[in-house]
Amino acid sequence: MNVNNFRLKLGGKEFVPIVIGGMGVNISTSELALSAERLGGIGHISDAEVMFVCDQLFGTSYVADKRQIYASNINNRDKSSVHFELEQLAEAQKRFVSHTISQKTGNGAIFMNCMEKLTMNNSAATLKVRMEAALDAGIDGITLAAGLNLRSLDLISEHERFRDVKLGIIISSVRALSIFLKRAMRLQRLPDYIVVEGPLAGGHLGFSPDDWQSQSLQSIVAETLAFLKKEDLDIPIIPAGGIFTGTDAVEYLQAGAAAVQVATRFTIAKESGLPDEVKQHYLNASPEDVEVNLSSPTGYPMRMLKQSPTLLYGIKPNCEGLGYLLDNDGKCSYIDDYYQSLESRDPAASRFVVKGHTCLCTGMARYDCWTCGHTVSRLKETTNRLPDGSWQLPFAEDIFMDYLLSENHSIRKPEIEKQP
Repeated sequence: MNVNNFRLKLGGKEFVPIVIGGMGVNISTSELALSAERLGGIGHISDAEVMFVCDQLFGTSYVADKRQIYASNINNRDKSSVHFELEQLAEAQKRFVSHTISQKTGNGAIFMNCMEKLTMNNSAATLKVRMEAALDAGIDGITLAAGLNLRSLDLISEHERFRDVKLGIIISSVRALSIFLKRAMRLQRLPDYIVVEGPLAGGHLGFSPDDWQSQSLQSIVAETLAFLKKEDLDIPIIPAGGIFTGTDAVEYLQAGAAAVQVATRFTIAKESGLPDEVKQHYLNASPEDVEVNLSSPTGYPMRMLKQSPTLLYGIKPNCEGLGYLLDNDGKCSYIDDYYQSLESRDPAASRFVVKGHTCLCTGMARYDCWTCGHTVSRLKETTNRLPDGSWQLPFAEDIFMDYLLSENHSIRKPEIEKQP
């Protein structure tokens, strides 16, 4: 029995039941998402810092233009006046989504991971623009992430594609799902799928700092399936977080899941947006190198490698150019921590480090925040050590097909490339 014995049914279409999660900033590149789509699965792109991503991909100047507009505010602790130009935000989103959608060649789908916690100093307006622009550009589905998303459906309820695009939500508890469904039922628009993310996932976790260790993906999936059955709701469930082998996936599929979402193993794919040097750090990681900390200004606990450069940041907040985590009052906990650390700085210290939170916008943009899943230390089991001591980077197709066809928890390593 392997994953290929199952299919995910969404609407009137069937997919290979493998979903690549949406890893930002542009770790889940268009190329990575398209590799899943080509093979009949679902690939996510992420709209985290989409204007910055467009600057890197297409040579636009969204970040520089925004920084120039607010240049006079750079040394001001108050960021309440720093806003995104919504027309430019929509333009960037459409450009990125269209770039990806236009390259589809398979029978799969391209979804977008859209985080509610990217509040951007105008949470409702910026979220609405991001989602509507993605719909306008032809995205196949939107996965609502990083929050309860109580008003997210309302923001796009008037869009012409509201009823036909695939809409899903990431939850980590039945309680969160129940709250979301109450509003969805009022709009008569239930989600097409539900991603159940457990405590072993990478990046931000949907649990309290004191709660995540007592949870398990298996129990949350079982509770969610039981809840949906009780409510007589037929919505596909997609577990995520710690699913490392095809056999892990089969166990969830046999238990009633419709598909699985995977991400950590794809961080080291050639198509992943992480720099190759960082991929080698992931491959060399040991279990002791992984921690769950509270460095994120979002308030969520976050899993990452302890060696992440962002944990040693002492940089000035770049809200004028970025500012994706500013709340509706223009505040971010890193700004407070930065100025407090600056005021109490020891002149004799060799390095200035901000204590408390990190500048996540800059850290993600620079690939300095090495978020990872709990299983990152097992990545070395999935590939080959090369003569120079480095690790071979597999293609996304190698990883996808291993999930699809492997049995008995076996992992098929990629063939070693012949040197010219």
